[in-house]
Amino acid sequence: MEYLIHQLLDKQKSEEIKLEILQKNNLWEDGRKTAGSHASLVKNNLQLNKDSKTSIVNSGKIISAIQSDQLIKSFALPKKIHSLMFTRTSNSQGYGMHIDNPYMKLGRSDLSFTLFLNSPNEYQGGELSIQTIQESQELKLETGQILIYPSTSLHSVKKVLKGERIVCVGWIQSYVKSHEDRNLLFGLDAGAKGILAKQGSSPELDLIFQSYGNLLRRLGE
Repeated sequence: MEYLIHQLLDKQKSEEIKLEILQKNNLWEDGRKTAGSHASLVKNNLQLNKDSKTSIVNSGKIISAIQSDQLIKSFALPKKIHSLMFTRTSNSQGYGMHIDNPYMKLGRSDLSFTLFLNSPNEYQGGELSIQTIQESQELKLETGQILIYPSTSLHSVKKVLKGERIVCVGWIQSYVKSHEDRNLLFGLDAGAKGILAKQGSSPELDLIFQSYGNLLRRLGE
């Protein structure tokens, strides 16, 4: 699986976070402030000051939700969730094709995520485009849904044509660095849990869980 789409927050919680961050007009600044030398040439949006209380408190809410979500834990094996930013992209703004920095001040970027905080009906354009070998996937999710994808991917945000796109972006340092290894572990974990739910425990299933745990020890850090 190249990426995961998942409902992380319900609409009410998403709306609460959105209203809190939008109330602080004086805390929004040029998004190029935190971009690397190449990314700053193609980045055009606003972001909430990362050191503000509003950003820290609401980032904490999202980190807690990710940490307690069993599907995301199985998919991403998060060791550290870091560097969260709230961004606003309005008319004619966007973010050209780029790749995220492999190492950031607070951790390594194995996985990137975007949490959508407003409805796709509230703006036109603004799709997150992820480049694959032969094509690009353009994604625009519902309120409260999160998209998690490998930080090794080239990606962009298409220009917003009308309205405003409001999201939270961040990064995950995983216990397992390799995307291929994480996919292998995710498949084993999902399959074993599916068998457990349908058939209950068994000595054979115990062996699968044992193999999963020992494989995680071998592949993890």
